[in-house]
Amino acid sequence: MSSIMINKADLNDLEILQSLGRETFYETFSAHNSEEEMQHYLDKSFASEKLTAEINHPESQFFIAWEEDLPVGYLKVNSGKAQTELQNETSLEIERIYVKSSYHGKKVGQVLYEKALEVAQEENKKYIWLGVWEENLRAVNFYKKNGFIQFDTHIFKLGNEEQIDLMMKKTLH
Repeated sequence: MSSIMINKADLNDLEILQSLGRETFYETFSAHNSEEEMQHYLDKSFASEKLTAEINHPESQFFIAWEEDLPVGYLKVNSGKAQTELQNETSLEIERIYVKSSYHGKKVGQVLYEKALEVAQEENKKYIWLGVWEENLRAVNFYKKNGFIQFDTHIFKLGNEEQIDLMMKKTLH
């Protein structure tokens, strides 16, 4: 495998982010949810207007992982008021790290995570946090391996389905 490059995304990358977001979310969660709920969530969450607003938010940043000219994963981090919860000025939220399933096990998620860590350090954050579905053991174990500990839970709604996310954080030095 050639090396993975990480580039900051902007509005010019809207269609790439929509495609990556829809594909990777579907790959990750479709086996556990109805097709109808999945399509509703994807249509709502990756609508052009919603994604444009997220990209334009001054306290959110998107990064795309590329293998040559192929986008293979992406990262979204939030600080300040862009955070989905906590909204502490000393924290950075990893809202999304998604990698195409064909690239699982190839360290793309690790490279994206390290980019989030770099952003947190550049912004002098005290800790980094995220929510991860309790049944996504691959992701839970990934974060544990990277030093995250669970501190709470919250409900994530996918359509009418309520799912439990583990709230995890890592204190930075």
